Amino acid sequence: MIHYLRIWLASVRYSIVRSMMFRGDFIMWALVELFWMAVSIASIAVIYQHTDAVAGWTKYEMLLLLGTSMLIQRLLMGLFWSNLFEMGRNVRSGHFDFFLAQPGNMLFMVSTRKIDLDSLLNVFVALAVVVYAVGKLQLEPSLADMLTYALFVGCGVGISFAMLLLIASVSFWTIGSQGVEGGYFTLYEFSRLPRAAFSGVAKVAFVWVLPTVVVTNAPAHTLIHGLSGTYTAWLLAATTAWLAIAIGVFQRGLKRYSSASS
Repeated sequence: MIHYLRIWLASVRYSIVRSMMFRGDFIMWALVELFWMAVSIASIAVIYQHTDAVAGWTKYEMLLLLGTSMLIQRLLMGLFWSNLFEMGRNVRSGHFDFFLAQPGNMLFMVSTRKIDLDSLLNVFVALAVVVYAVGKLQLEPSLADMLTYALFVGCGVGISFAMLLLIASVSFWTIGSQGVEGGYFTLYEFSRLPRAAFSGVAKVAFVWVLPTVVVTNAPAHTLIHGLSGTYTAWLLAATTAWLAIAIGVFQRGLKRYSSASS
C-alpha cells in the first residue's frame, strides 16, 4: 500500500506542476465548472418560486440533493475522468503499451495517472452547498449520520467509476466509445431528481438497474431522515456488483489487447 501511495503522490505532484504551467487553462476550466454549478442552483431557485415541493422534497432538501450530486461528480471528474477518457484513445494508438511496462497493478496505473485540479477545487463549492442546505433545514446529523453520508458518497463515486470503466473498456473491442461516454453524463442528470419522482419502468431502470438515482438520494436521505437499512444494503451491494463487473470486463479486455503501435 505504501508503494502505491507513493506512486499516487507522484502523480499528484505531476498534475499540480502541469496545472501551474498552464494556469490560464486551469482557471478557465474551474470557472466553467463553477458556472454550470451556479446554473443548476439557480434552476432550483426558479422552480421553487412556483411550487413548494417537488415529489415531496422542499427547496432546501432539493438543494441538498443537488449538492450531493455535484460532490460525487466533481470527485469523479477530479480523480478518474481524464484517465478513463484517455484510455480508449491510448488503446487505439498503441500508447497503452506504456502502462503495460509499468511495475504496478494495471487498473491502478491506468486510472490514477492524472488528477484534474479544477474539478477537485469545486469539490469545496459542492460541500459548501451541502452545508448551507443542512443549515437551512436546521438538521443536526449525528457523527454516525455524517460518516454514513461520506460512505454513501464514496459508494456513489465507486459506482460512477465502474460505469465509466465499463464504457472505456469497450475500446478493447470497438474503434471508440466517445458517444457512449457522453451518454453517461446524460444518465447522471437523473441523479439530481428525487427517487419519488420515478415510477414504473423509469423507477426500475434508473433506481434499481442503473442506480444513478440511489447514489445521490441515499446520502441526502441519511442527513434528512437518518440511516436507512434498505438504502445501506442496496448501495453497498450495488457498489460491489458494479465494481466486480467493471473490473472483470477490464481484465478480459486486457487479455484481448494487442499493440497498435509500430
